[in-house]
Amino acid sequence: MDSMYEILKGLPLFHGASSERISDIVGKAKFHFLKYLAGERIISSGEPCTHVKLIISGEVRSTIANASERFKVSQTLASPNVIAPEFLFGLGTNYPCTVDAITDVSILQISKNDYITILNRDHVFLYNFLNILSMNAQKSVDGILALSSGNLEERIAFWIIALTQKSGTDIKITCKQRDLYSLFGVQRTSFIATLESMKQRGMIDYSQNEIIVISRPDLVNLIRQI
Repeated sequence: MDSMYEILKGLPLFHGASSERISDIVGKAKFHFLKYLAGERIISSGEPCTHVKLIISGEVRSTIANASERFKVSQTLASPNVIAPEFLFGLGTNYPCTVDAITDVSILQISKNDYITILNRDHVFLYNFLNILSMNAQKSVDGILALSSGNLEERIAFWIIALTQKSGTDIKITCKQRDLYSLFGVQRTSFIATLESMKQRGMIDYSQNEIIVISRPDLVNLIRQI
């Protein structure tokens, strides 16, 4: 089994750090290791984000929904991974998602204050966190341009990309088709034709109540071509 240092080095926030540096961090910061059984709730939507939560083993299902829960976007996150790190700082510091364990899961939890100390100790940790924040900011810019272009494919792609993480898999939008084409402000025929075109190119699959993402990278490339 991988040592704890190898597990930590595999996490996105610790990429590029030496074993010696990680050992120093482990010795000085307060790391909390939490265990969840399959089916247990890890995070509830609206819960304050006061800690960095890192998945060190297992898989979780993250779901974002609107107030009525008629529109949901869900994704699977597997270890090594971090859950919604961009909500640790800023004006909105509440999780937008509900997170449940799919399998038995181990979570490494670090408080905000301890994480700030880690960021100040080594530029590698700081760069990793800034890269995550920058990627999320850049996908928002791509998305705004996609929304302004009037291209329905790009608008659908933006919704999916904006509400999921780069490492997310088994991504699904759960919503009735009539609600979705009303949301995008198009006729049903145009909406279905767009979904069918995206399906034929291997980007998505769909049914009456779901859009299933086959290739998130293809959706990213779609809005970057504008």
